[in-house]
Amino acid sequence: MDKTITINGDNVKLSEDKKAVILIDQTKLPNSLEYVTVQTAEELFDAIFLLKVRGAPAIGIAAAYGIYVLAGQIETDNYEDFLDKFRKQKAYISSSRPTAVNLSWALNRMEGIVLNNSDKSIFEILALLEKECLSIHEEDMAMCLAISEHGLTLIKDGDGILTHCNAGPLATSKYGTALGPLLLGKERGMEFRVFADETRPLLQGARLTSFELNQAGIDVTLICDNMAAMVMKNGWINACFVGCDRIAANGDTANKIGTSAVAILAKHYSIPFYVLGPTSTIDLNCENGDDIEIELRVPREISEKFYVQPMAPTGVKCYNPAFDVTDHSLITGIVTEKGICRPPYRESIAALFR
Repeated sequence: MDKTITINGDNVKLSEDKKAVILIDQTKLPNSLEYVTVQTAEELFDAIFLLKVRGAPAIGIAAAYGIYVLAGQIETDNYEDFLDKFRKQKAYISSSRPTAVNLSWALNRMEGIVLNNSDKSIFEILALLEKECLSIHEEDMAMCLAISEHGLTLIKDGDGILTHCNAGPLATSKYGTALGPLLLGKERGMEFRVFADETRPLLQGARLTSFELNQAGIDVTLICDNMAAMVMKNGWINACFVGCDRIAANGDTANKIGTSAVAILAKHYSIPFYVLGPTSTIDLNCENGDDIEIELRVPREISEKFYVQPMAPTGVKCYNPAFDVTDHSLITGIVTEKGICRPPYRESIAALFR
């Protein structure tokens, strides 16, 4: 089995006949590289909720392609009927994962096409929807490169980088966000030592980040989440790079559970802590991290998943939030495709949208 993953944007794509979305099933990695074909609303919901496609930008791309495919299945020539059915599909897909703002952002962009073209035929609206979802994908590739360029200015050849969860090509469309500067730097002859948190309980760091970096020929060492303090104390870390699923107006940032602990440790050891993500993850309607809805997932992901037998007593209570919020005071900089935001974040983030 060929386990090579290229970083050319084909982890999420529209099928040749434009009637389905084709995804790399990330739940099968790193042991098996398999693709899934998504054609129905239920299949798209499950692909997002079950993490077959994950990473905020990749979810947005999949949602845009998916709602286009679903729109093509609506059998009506009446605009109002089409809009009503489109909105029902959109609301259903949007409910699959509430924390990652790219999901609603991409779906809202697609809905905007329908709303702004009520004078056109359904055939013409579908053509515009196709153009928009392709644009979302193309824009993400350009975004990844821009973030990678900005992030690369923050590190130097030979640096040690700690990352949490997965924010590489699989989570986006090309280089990734948090991993983007490392992959771009590698292409330019730079070398880095990366320490990847395993990222319990779903092991995105172990299964995906270490896989991607190893495929790219980057020196990567996998560590358990509770080993981050040790490698920082040893002086092996020059910077922390993490992705994000939502950024509040004040700079508070939601990312995979455990990220805030990394930021606290980095603050203690005087290590720069950077959040890398596109402006599409910025939610100016969120005043601060308290306004970010945190997704709670099923207990079995802690007690049973990845184990041959359950590793906790039957019936024990489990608390399984998928994300936590890192306070803006712990963040050294927020790297976007438009540049690097520095404190005070309310001002620097707002400046991105002027």
